[in-house]
Amino acid sequence: MGSSSSSMDHIPNAEELMQETGFSAAHLLRLYERFEFLDKDQTGELRPEDFGAIGGLALNPIGDRIISAFFSPGQETVDFPSFVRVLAHFRPNGTNRTRNGTQQEPVNSRTRKLKFAFQLYDQDRDGKISRAELLQVLRAMLGIQVTEEQLQSIAERAIQEADLDRDDAISFDEFKKVQQVSPHPQTPTKETPLHPTEGGR
Repeated sequence: MGSSSSSMDHIPNAEELMQETGFSAAHLLRLYERFEFLDKDQTGELRPEDFGAIGGLALNPIGDRIISAFFSPGQETVDFPSFVRVLAHFRPNGTNRTRNGTQQEPVNSRTRKLKFAFQLYDQDRDGKISRAELLQVLRAMLGIQVTEEQLQSIAERAIQEADLDRDDAISFDEFKKVQQVSPHPQTPTKETPLHPTEGGR
């Protein structure tokens, strides 16, 4: 165990990151090793192209959207603490406590996971999922399995079901209400295009 804690010394803000994200020291150490592996130039930051070394993302139809979720608008690099905070969205739901014992909303809370999933759709970050953005995700997820006409029909049905204020787009609150029908958000499908994946139940 001593070697693990000494290895933790070179991880920036390790204690705070464990508190905030709920990752154990062992998990944080593995994530740091993975981060260093991806950081080929040893700059302490990752660029979008560094994520190309993750084989599973290359095969994922929305892999580029997942990669872009690591970067704030206008940001071209991500440091280790930010990398860990994004990955924490994929942890099972839980509660984390701050050092003074007060409750904070954990990074992996249902609401924060839904916000993360919402951003995968809301590519222009305007706070709404437009019909065009929904169609982009559906095309990526379903590809050649369905016709363009079927995609349009699925998007239309999803907008009609979720768009409570009838502005032809889906806000985060509307997105969240759609998710309340299911205790565990699901992967988008032809039948449920707005249900995101909840990593690790």
